[in-house]
Amino acid sequence: MAKFGMVAVFGAALLLAACGETRTQRVVTGAAGGALAGQVIADEPLIGAAVGGGIGAVR
Repeated sequence: MAKFGMVAVFGAALLLAACGETRTQRVVTGAAGGALAGQVIADEPLIGAAVGGGIGAVR
């Protein structure tokens, strides 16, 4: 179940990280969305924020 949750966090962060016009906006949006998804799905907001922010940085 935890692996499914992390896959869902990764997918949600990937979708949210594409929002924004600048790299900074994408990082912040990805981190916020990832933290929310990480908290709801896997009770791990910091991991979700790291994944979302990282995806926002490279997109």
